[in-house]
Amino acid sequence: MELEERVAALERRMTALESTAEGAADGVVESAVESAERPAPEVTDSPLWALESLKAQLAADRGDRGADGAVVFTGAVRLPTQERYEWQLGAFTGQLFEEDWADAAESLAALGHPVRLRLLREILGGRRTAAELAELEETGTTGQIYHHLRQLTGAGWLKTVGRGRYEVPGARVVPLLVVLTAARP
Repeated sequence: MELEERVAALERRMTALESTAEGAADGVVESAVESAERPAPEVTDSPLWALESLKAQLAADRGDRGADGAVVFTGAVRLPTQERYEWQLGAFTGQLFEEDWADAAESLAALGHPVRLRLLREILGGRRTAAELAELEETGTTGQIYHHLRQLTGAGWLKTVGRGRYEVPGARVVPLLVVLTAARP
C-alpha cells in the first residue's frame, strides 16, 4: 500500500473514531468504518460468537461502565441495488436504564404501519421516486403514500435526495434491518 493510501486510510479511521468519542464517553459507540481498515475478527465455530466477543470485551474493559453488561448491534449489508453498508452500535446497560425510553416512540411509531414498511423495503430495493412507489399495488393513493413518506422522513428513516426522490440514510440501513430482525416472531 502506498504511503498516500495509508495516510488516507488513517485519516478515515481517525475521523470515525473522533465522531464516536462523545458517544463512547456516554457509553454509546457507533461506527461505520470501512472493513478493509479493521483487523479480521477471530473465527470461531460457536453459534454465539458475537455474544462471546462482547463478554470478552467487557471482561477486558473491567470498568464500572460495563459491570452490568452491554448490548451491541452490528451488520454488514449489500442491498439489491449493490450498495454496501457496515454499521455497529453498542451501549452499556446502565446507561440504557437511565435514558427516557419515550424518546424512541416517534421513531418506532413510524415503523408501525405495514405500508410504511413496504415503502422502506421498496426504497431499499431500488424504487426511489414517489412516482415509482405510487405504481405499487396496495400502498394507497398518491396522497396516502406522501403521508407515509413524510412520517418516515420526519422520524429519520428516510431522507429526500431530490424532488420526489427518497433514500434510507446510510447510517439507518443496518439499524432498520436490526429492528425488523428483532421484531420477527
